[in-house]
Amino acid sequence: MSREMTYHEPIYCRPEAFQYFVDQMPVLWTTDGLVRAAIAVSMHALDDVVPEQTESQIRALSDRVLATATSSQRSRLHAALHQVLFLEERFAGDTDRYYHALNSYLPAVLNSRRGLPITLGLLYKAVGEGVGLTVAGVNAPGHFLVRVRTEAGWQIVDPFYHGELLSRDEVFDRLDRIAQRPLPRSDELLAAPTHLQWLYRVIGNLRQLFNAEGRLDDFRAMNEFMAVLRESQP
Repeated sequence: MSREMTYHEPIYCRPEAFQYFVDQMPVLWTTDGLVRAAIAVSMHALDDVVPEQTESQIRALSDRVLATATSSQRSRLHAALHQVLFLEERFAGDTDRYYHALNSYLPAVLNSRRGLPITLGLLYKAVGEGVGLTVAGVNAPGHFLVRVRTEAGWQIVDPFYHGELLSRDEVFDRLDRIAQRPLPRSDELLAAPTHLQWLYRVIGNLRQLFNAEGRLDDFRAMNEFMAVLRESQP
């Protein structure tokens, strides 16, 4: 960053989680920075999170993808990524406990193999980019997806539904069903988020959950994370 950042000491957020989150702001443009910031959010709630261990789990998945791929072609890497994450490890959306906070915590998702669309999307991005693929988020309303670049162009993937490949029309049909109304067929609804926007959405989900459950101290802790993001905006 080109300007010096100053942050207020947290009142509600665990200090070690807050500091680890702050430490990622200068490198948030990188996928490593995004992953570590997401890990920091989980550290507010989970006592046993070791960031290096979570990153090691992600690297191990990438190594398995490389070992599975029959060549270094992007389409082969993409197929191997699907094989490892969705056929072997069986990552998928948590349809039974969708609104449980654990579904927003990347370390918990790695262990349970269940999560929200946005945390599963982050895992897909981290593992995919670990093997050399280009992966971007799809910041669609109501449902987060990812896109991966292959020789055939950008492919849209839904990690929540077992890594299903979707056409543009199929994406909008799914979004219509989730929204329970027709949405405009605008590419703006399929825009890639910045890493700041990605984190805003992760933390926003938790804010909404904690507010609904009356967990006001946790809600206020998420506000402290949000304040860091606002201060970090260019």
